[in-house]
Amino acid sequence: MARSRKYQEFLLEQLQDHDFAVAYLNEALHESLRGDEESQKLFLMALRNVAEAQGGIGALAKKANVGRESLYKTLSGTGNPKWHTLVSLVIALGLNLRLT
Repeated sequence: MARSRKYQEFLLEQLQDHDFAVAYLNEALHESLRGDEESQKLFLMALRNVAEAQGGIGALAKKANVGRESLYKTLSGTGNPKWHTLVSLVIALGLNLRLT
C-alpha cells in the first residue's frame, strides 16, 4: 500500500504549477475579503505557500529586492506588509493583480 503524503508537501507540489497557484491565490484573496481577522491572514499564508513552492522565501526575497528576514516576518501570521512590498512580491512571482 502506498504511503500517504503530508498535505503541505502535496500542496507545495501543486503550487509549482502557475495556473494552480493563480487560482489558489485568487481564492485566498476572495476569502480574505470577508473581513474577519482570521480570513484576512489567508492571503498572506497563501502567498507564503506559493513562494515556498516556487523557489523558496530566500529566492523570492532576492527577486523582490526585500530582506529575507523581513520577508519571513511579512508573510508570517502576524505580518502586515506595505502595499509596495506586496506588489513587489506579486511581480517577483510573475503574477499580476487585477480587480473585477
